[in-house]
Amino acid sequence: MAALSAAGWMSAASGEAYAESTGADWITALVTRHDSAVETLLKRQITDPKHPYSGIFPDATELFHASTASGVLDTLNTAFHHPQSKFHKDPLMIERMRLAAACLHRHQTPDGNIDNVITNFNSPPDTAFTVLGVARVAGIAKRAGSREILQMVTPFLDKAGKSLAHGGVHTPNHRWVVCAALALLNDVAPNPAYGKRVDQWLAEGIDQDEDGQYDERSTIVYSPIVDIALITVAAKLGRKELLQNVRRNLDLNFYLMHADGEMVTEISHRQDRNQIGDMGHYWFPMHYLAVHDNNPRYAWVAKKYVAQRAGLSLLLEYPELTKPLPDPVAPPDNYERHFKALSIARIRRGERSATLLLEDDSRFFTLHNGGLAINGVRFASAFFGKAQFEPQTWAKEGDSYIFRQTLTGPYYQPLDKPYHVKAGEWGASRKDRRQTEVCHLEQRATVTETAKGFRIRMQATGTSKVPLAVEVSIRGKEGLEMDGLLRAPDATDAFVLPSGFARVRAAGREITFGPGRGEHKYTQVRGAESKLPGASVYITGFTPFDHTLEFTCA
Repeated sequence: MAALSAAGWMSAASGEAYAESTGADWITALVTRHDSAVETLLKRQITDPKHPYSGIFPDATELFHASTASGVLDTLNTAFHHPQSKFHKDPLMIERMRLAAACLHRHQTPDGNIDNVITNFNSPPDTAFTVLGVARVAGIAKRAGSREILQMVTPFLDKAGKSLAHGGVHTPNHRWVVCAALALLNDVAPNPAYGKRVDQWLAEGIDQDEDGQYDERSTIVYSPIVDIALITVAAKLGRKELLQNVRRNLDLNFYLMHADGEMVTEISHRQDRNQIGDMGHYWFPMHYLAVHDNNPRYAWVAKKYVAQRAGLSLLLEYPELTKPLPDPVAPPDNYERHFKALSIARIRRGERSATLLLEDDSRFFTLHNGGLAINGVRFASAFFGKAQFEPQTWAKEGDSYIFRQTLTGPYYQPLDKPYHVKAGEWGASRKDRRQTEVCHLEQRATVTETAKGFRIRMQATGTSKVPLAVEVSIRGKEGLEMDGLLRAPDATDAFVLPSGFARVRAAGREITFGPGRGEHKYTQVRGAESKLPGASVYITGFTPFDHTLEFTCA
């Protein structure tokens, strides 16, 4: 994956060295950053010829990944070929690249693949990710007439190409990464087998829903990877129609962005679910299409993140990235949108934005005020260990979103027609048993926008005297201030708001919520999901429960 962003292993913090990236100076600053990364790499790279991983370096856990060689080659090759780099035409780059290329080829499997030692072995998809960087090296070297570099990476690429022309994948995005790798390989050494395999994968159609999101809904990992892959296939194999898929995804993302650039990740089906990341992951597709389409909204993202995200080798691969961008136009910041395929609603009012997860998600509401975030609101009742509120249905009524859940808690009678219930068959036998003493619980949440925030009314009716706890999860703890709270006895970083209002401050912003209610301190309700990370504030009571929280942003 690092290869997609051009030496992506380099710290994004190094982007702080950039000048304001609105003119040509950003390229000079990018070269300076890249040269600094080369110096770091040269110190880290293992050069002992007896070491089995000579040519690369270990990760933080002291594991060695053959794919690291792709980033090493990409970084050194870029410095060697870029005329502004202080390492331009430096023979040391050739020497160190040779070590990395040999390491990569040495750890290639007989099938032509590499291992991802933390999960996948003899892996065509991980080979494809690796090829993205190495094939870019080959393409740049070929166009520059650097035969020595081209020859050192060709053995790996030829063998990898044979694998990718028939190898399998695990996930939806792997198909498009494989296609991108084959497109780059074909650009260096045309082979009919590469195009044929790309056609096979593309014949399945792009996994994009009506909202513009890809199947994995991975807004800060795999969606940008798919966008980059599709652009690569479009550029190298002339499949320009794929750019429309990229545009649809980029346009959607303007509505999945908070005021500080952070992306909505609550919808992800992958490892980035509820993780923190910003629109900078889309720098390359935004910049590429800003130039290609003369699109001022894409240019806004490109200019905002070029300092932290630009890759120098991508400028060598796509020289059009150095062309002037159109004058930027800021994305929309005042809207209410329902995304049917994603089953979410997004409301943005300047610095304030909320995400409503409309179905099958306990964390049904999140709120951002600038850099301050309510990471989720959810509640659970101690009703037969299964009453975590997860909306079964929802409806928009007037200005409100209404979520509902209905549960039953039966007891079971002896079998009317007895048969022997073997060990492990109790659950299956329930369907044959008469239910009695059936308890009922209906839970409901109503979310309404207000002038300065949101109002959430939470209700639970049916069986009486059931303990209930509402959890308001607050992002992190660093720089966080909270008032008017009591510590909960059954969890760390858990607090009860017995009355009044809680005031949360961070990042120059403030969110106030309440009034509180503290009829008990049983916050970790049996059957509820585990407490969310960071600080959680609880409002507690018993059924019948009817309580409204007001969230005010300032």
